[in-house]
Amino acid sequence: MISIVIPAYNEEKQIGALVSYLSAHADGYEQEIIVVDGGSSDQTIKVAEREGARVVCSPKKGRANQMNYGAEVAEGKVLYFLHADTYPPATFMQDIRRKIEHGYKCGCYRLSFDDSHPVLKIYCWFTRLDWDAFRFGDQSLFVEKALFHKAGGFDEKLLVMEDQEVVTRLKKHAQFCVMKKQVVTSARKYQRFGVFRLQLIFAIIVVLFYMDISQEVLAHFYKTFMSGESD
Repeated sequence: MISIVIPAYNEEKQIGALVSYLSAHADGYEQEIIVVDGGSSDQTIKVAEREGARVVCSPKKGRANQMNYGAEVAEGKVLYFLHADTYPPATFMQDIRRKIEHGYKCGCYRLSFDDSHPVLKIYCWFTRLDWDAFRFGDQSLFVEKALFHKAGGFDEKLLVMEDQEVVTRLKKHAQFCVMKKQVVTSARKYQRFGVFRLQLIFAIIVVLFYMDISQEVLAHFYKTFMSGESD
């Protein structure tokens, strides 16, 4: 069984359609859909449950905490971490099982957006490369549960870059694959804040992360420039 783990916070507009889509494309394989809520104040929990997801409430807010908690309660031997605004290919269950049968214990898809902006297309092109610098949470992540625990799970001390950092540790224990198909993720943040501005912010965060700048500084930088205001 594949356990699909979706961290969510105030995603009532997105989560219902995603859960319905995942259920419709189980493709005859056994799956469970776990929505890990981080304290939503909207109808996220109600909508997810209505569509058939198993909803659990994380003891601690934060994506790394929520995904680790989802992994802890998951019943499947394979975990598939997915963002609430990202859709995998319709063949995702078959794709993941085939890669595992071929010896891969972890991997992701390439990235695409629901927006045809040329800069976003260039950005997505780089996700075909098996370089850690081009691994993003939006690409989703499948990993055998035993390997996930062996690698230590997501680092809950990280406020940003937790999706990228865990891949580096997984690679120390198993071969990682980047599948040729693409997930489709929402470009809503780019549309709201501007493609060039947001891409520049992400690029700076990546550079600062590898310069070992503290997580508090990175989080403050992100929040400041995303809001356009300082604390």
